[in-house]
Amino acid sequence: MDTYKKLLLGNKAWVRDRLTAQANYFEKHADGQQPEFLWIGCSDSRVPAEDVTGAEPGELFVHRNIANLVVHTDLNMLSVLQYAVEALQIKHVIVCGHYNCGGVKNAMNRQDLGMLNTWLLHIKDLYRQNRRELETIEVEQARLDRLVELNVAEQVQNLAQTAVVQKAWQSESRPVLHGWVYDLRSGYIKEIATIRPGAKIDDIYSLEFLSQPAKD
Repeated sequence: MDTYKKLLLGNKAWVRDRLTAQANYFEKHADGQQPEFLWIGCSDSRVPAEDVTGAEPGELFVHRNIANLVVHTDLNMLSVLQYAVEALQIKHVIVCGHYNCGGVKNAMNRQDLGMLNTWLLHIKDLYRQNRRELETIEVEQARLDRLVELNVAEQVQNLAQTAVVQKAWQSESRPVLHGWVYDLRSGYIKEIATIRPGAKIDDIYSLEFLSQPAKD
């Protein structure tokens, strides 16, 4: 059997299981979505957002890329963020990295990876900024784990610097920003960082928004 056909058979089995548990399961979900969470995770196939959190379809709005980066020139990520915050009214944004991340690991060496070089520069910059701490860690795995954590914390800061998040903080006191790391070795999630609406960020990143003109 072609391997892709296993996925189609799996889909049929999944549909049967859902309908057995709840006859109107798909009708209910077809009406729309109201997720409370935006998940920005790594593309790694070992970290399926719904599975590792026990969430049901419709509970997480998901964006994934290599090494779970929040890059201010990434129109794909920014579009997802704006839609999640402004249209879906999500209350929490979660950046979730994972230990043994291939993107982070490759950013720590000098191998030429073609187009990936440019993407991983963001993590190389982070390594350079934290070189003193990282190079005091003698065990390579522990150093990689720490860079994964630093990367997640940095991406949460990057979220706080966006106009989308700052506008929502000012007008509606949401969303809360979270940085998590999933441990492939144990299955557990570790909380790394939390930034709540209105938290103090560096003045250079704090934006001032013009008031809406009064209507006649």
